[in-house]
Amino acid sequence: MRHMSATQVARLVKLDPAARPYYRALADAVRALVMDGQIPVRVRMPAERHLAETLDVSRTTVTAAYDLLRERGYLESRQGSGSWTALPDPATTPDNPWLSTDGDGLIQLQMAAPPAPTLLHAAMTEAVEDLPRYGMGNGYDPMGLPVLRERIAAHHTARGLATRPEQIVVTTGSQHAIQLVVGLLVGAGDAVLVESPTYPHAVDAARHRGARIVPVGISHGGWQPDLVIGSMRQSGARLAYLMPDFQNPTGALMDDGTRAAIVGAARRTGTMVLVDETWSELALDEVPRTSPMGAFDTDSRVIGIGSASKLWWGGLRIGWIRTTAALARRLAMFRSSVDIASPVLEQLVVARLFDRLEETRAERRRTLRASRDALVSGLREHLPEWTFTVPRGGGTLWVRLDVGATPFAEAALTHGVRLAPGPWFGLAGTLEGYLRLPYTQPPQVLADAVARIRAARDHGPIGTPHPSDSLIAMV
Repeated sequence: MRHMSATQVARLVKLDPAARPYYRALADAVRALVMDGQIPVRVRMPAERHLAETLDVSRTTVTAAYDLLRERGYLESRQGSGSWTALPDPATTPDNPWLSTDGDGLIQLQMAAPPAPTLLHAAMTEAVEDLPRYGMGNGYDPMGLPVLRERIAAHHTARGLATRPEQIVVTTGSQHAIQLVVGLLVGAGDAVLVESPTYPHAVDAARHRGARIVPVGISHGGWQPDLVIGSMRQSGARLAYLMPDFQNPTGALMDDGTRAAIVGAARRTGTMVLVDETWSELALDEVPRTSPMGAFDTDSRVIGIGSASKLWWGGLRIGWIRTTAALARRLAMFRSSVDIASPVLEQLVVARLFDRLEETRAERRRTLRASRDALVSGLREHLPEWTFTVPRGGGTLWVRLDVGATPFAEAALTHGVRLAPGPWFGLAGTLEGYLRLPYTQPPQVLADAVARIRAARDHGPIGTPHPSDSLIAMV
């Protein structure tokens, strides 16, 4: 997004008219919106006169607020060019800093990866029995095994999106799917629109292509269509990466009206839409029925990606892409620069799990619901000053803190728990006031984790930070 109107800013800024001094309250509100990612960095703010008229305050009040934001480093101005949002000390660390290490004794809450379902063993046994019949070939199928593509296509069709097997490309996980689509469709300098917060490895994939990242802020309440559409139009985005189904990390669910509006706008702007449906099967409560985003697509610009990792198990490393048959063939040819094909045995296991879809989905929903409720109860009891909206699906809480997330995550390490601070999911150091807490582990583990987090909150760092601080696996 290149600029925001006075109306858009006024809708985001919610102030008590009796706040005094008002200019300071206005500056604090804008600063919080920038830090939360609701107002992206490097966006031109409305002129002081226009914002004053919209807020029904004096221009002097808005001028004083802008002056304070400039003084604090959250606004930059140039004569004749207006004022642009900024950060006083942008984060420069390249990748997230912690890699899960087996046997280190820490509770791993930086990843939202659930354990395997109970039916995985049976599916694996049957897949091993199926494997010999595939041994006559070379084992390389860049599109994926027909038996798995047929099941994925049938699943899309059952969801209301008619799909043929030739429209499916099996990948080595959803992250691989993102890399393939971005690698084929995005070039240096192209604009890629992403939500803020978002899945960090999608941003990494776009940056590796030299793309220009265009963030648009969302919250627990979801997406504001005019902001998404305005960002798409103003940036000339080549690609938009969206998670409409229990968005990671906020848990928001996009309604059909917003889906249709965004796809319609993408048609007008020539933007391809990459829809991450990794969490789409995991509604935990009764939610309004929604259609796949591709159901609103009339000119083949919506590309869907899915994964076995959240519904079944991350160790399978199987994902998929749904697109047109022509683009699927191009993606299969393009993947030779990354890999040749996905493992045959894992594909056979996932095909067998599709045959048990209802059973495994019911088990996953049951266990995630119990874990979510345990985490919510623990946080409300032990950390009532932290705020969040309970998501109706997915696997994560997006928690608003009363402390800085990055230093707090470092303190939590000394109490035996790894956390994912908000800036991992934002851009340029934003979202420092948030923490992503997954509920993909058993309730008793989460109860222990909350106790450790509370200890870190009460007592701060104890001892020496844990040395595993170089790399991160984020899911």
